[in-house]
Amino acid sequence: MQKKGRVLQLGALPDNAIAALRTRFDLVAFADEAAAISAAPELADVQGLATSGKATIGAPLLECLPALKIISCLGAGTEGIDTEAAGERNIAVRTTSHVLAGDVADIATGLIIATARDLLGADRFVRSGAWSTARYPLARSLGKARLGIVGLGAIGSALASRAQAFGMAIGYHTRRVVPHAPHQHFQSVIDLATWCDFLALCCPGGPSTYRLVSTEVLSALGPNGFLINVARGSVVDETALAAALQTGAIAGAGLDVFEQEPHPHPALLDNPKTMVLPHIGSATRQTRDAMAQAMVEALVERLGGDA
Repeated sequence: MQKKGRVLQLGALPDNAIAALRTRFDLVAFADEAAAISAAPELADVQGLATSGKATIGAPLLECLPALKIISCLGAGTEGIDTEAAGERNIAVRTTSHVLAGDVADIATGLIIATARDLLGADRFVRSGAWSTARYPLARSLGKARLGIVGLGAIGSALASRAQAFGMAIGYHTRRVVPHAPHQHFQSVIDLATWCDFLALCCPGGPSTYRLVSTEVLSALGPNGFLINVARGSVVDETALAAALQTGAIAGAGLDVFEQEPHPHPALLDNPKTMVLPHIGSATRQTRDAMAQAMVEALVERLGGDA
């Protein structure tokens, strides 16, 4: 197979992704943006950039890559990328969100079920021996409950279809109405939180959504409401969330992401009303293989060559 173009790998990638990149492209790798910038003269002919999406890719690095045509990210996030600078140069930015949407929606669904029915608490109840002397408290039914989704992209839409199977009513908030979406649109997150029983975050991270879920939003969600986050930890004010859980301002939270991973806010770990996961939304063998393939295919499509 003839190699087509030169590609920069920024940060760590899975071995299978690296192998596929080396087969198709002339690959050069650097640990981070600073290391790549220090080698700028060697990168003048780089046409593609492959990254996990966690790396910082700012205007200074883009200036070192005059031939760059595409940034392909293994993941759904682009908050570390200066997308405005990329757009000004017509540099395509591609993610693998379409590949991982189903698995992330599955995790969100699992968190909804686990928090509504307090599955962790019920597990502890049985293990402690308390079942022999008491009955476990009644929990929250999902049937006819209202699910509010912040962000109705691939992940949010996949979650909505799963929630409908439980008989849940669906509402959503986005900056603009999603064409042909069959669900009720809310103009603000506060309006959505006031309406729903479960508020699920499926939106991008970055400055535009930084701590979007504030004390006001949590108060609107109310003492019977649950927060589900499979987006980015930065979308939630974790100090405000910890306080809301402690005071009973909301009923519980299911979290797969945190602002300072792998170190969640200590008060979230200490509270039995939370279910916390180690950012495993897309962590299945099948999906991670498909993500690697999709990342490489985006580069092949843009730069030419055999897929």
